[in-house]
Amino acid sequence: MLIEVFLPLSLAFIMFSLGLGLMPADFARVARMPKAFLIGAVAQVALLPLIAFLLLQVFELPPELAVGVMILAYAPGGVTSNIITKLAGGAVALSVSLTAVVSLLSVVTVPLLVAFAVDWFLGEAAPEVNVTSLALSMFALTAVPVSLGVGLRALAPGFGVRFERVASRIATVLFVIIIVGALAANWGVFVENLPVLGPLLIVLNAVMLAVGYALARGGGLETKERIAIAIEAGVQNGTLGITVGALIGGGSVIGPFSLASGVYGITMYFVALPFVLWVRRRG
Repeated sequence: MLIEVFLPLSLAFIMFSLGLGLMPADFARVARMPKAFLIGAVAQVALLPLIAFLLLQVFELPPELAVGVMILAYAPGGVTSNIITKLAGGAVALSVSLTAVVSLLSVVTVPLLVAFAVDWFLGEAAPEVNVTSLALSMFALTAVPVSLGVGLRALAPGFGVRFERVASRIATVLFVIIIVGALAANWGVFVENLPVLGPLLIVLNAVMLAVGYALARGGGLETKERIAIAIEAGVQNGTLGITVGALIGGGSVIGPFSLASGVYGITMYFVALPFVLWVRRRG
C-alpha cells in the first residue's frame, strides 16, 4: 500500500509544493545569474555522482547497496534543501532555481544514469531497467506536479502564496512520515545496514557541502550564493531516491536499492545542521 499509493502521491505533493514556491521569473533568473547556476549545476549533476562513485571504490558495499547510493547521488535537491538554505541565510532564489531546473532535467538524466549504475555494479545479475517507463514515471511524479504548482501560482498568485506556506509544512511532514514509517517497518534491515551505509553517506554529505562551497568561493560568488550551492550539492531529495529505488526494485520501499536514501534521510541532518550553525556564526 505504501509504495503503490502513499509514496508516489507524497512525492507528487512534495514536488507540487516546490512548484507553488516558483514563478516563471525563477526560471528566467537562470539566464540572469548564469555563473552561479552553472557552478551549482556542475556540482550537483556532475561532481556529486562522480564523488559518490569514487567513494564506493573505497567503501566496500554489496552491489545492490552501491546502486542505491548512486540513485541518491543522481537525485536533485528538494524542498528540504530550500528550507535548509533559508535557515542558513543562503540565497534562497538561487537554491529554488537550481532545485527546479535540475528536478526537471532529472526526468531525463536519472533513468539513463540509473540504468548505467545497475549494469555497472550488478553485471549479469542486473534487473532490467526500462528507461522509458522510468522516465515516464518520473515525469508524472516530478515534472507534472511542479508545472501544476507553477501554473497555480501564476494564475492565482494570492492564493498560491498563502497555500504554499501550508503546502511546504505538509511536504515536510510527509517527508518525515515516509522516512520514519519506512524505517520503522524495516527496522531490522535499517539497523543491520546503518554501520555499512552510515559512514559513506556522512562522508559524501560532508564532502559535497565542502566541494560546493569551495567551487562557489573559487568562482568569486558572494557568501549567500556559496551557501546555497553548497547545500544544493550536499542535500538531496531522499524521497525521490526511495521512490526510484522502489520502482526498479520490484516495489520494496526499503529494499536494497532504496535503503541508502532511507538511511540518508536520517544521517543528512547530522551533517547539514552543523553546517548551518557554522555559516550562521561566520555571518
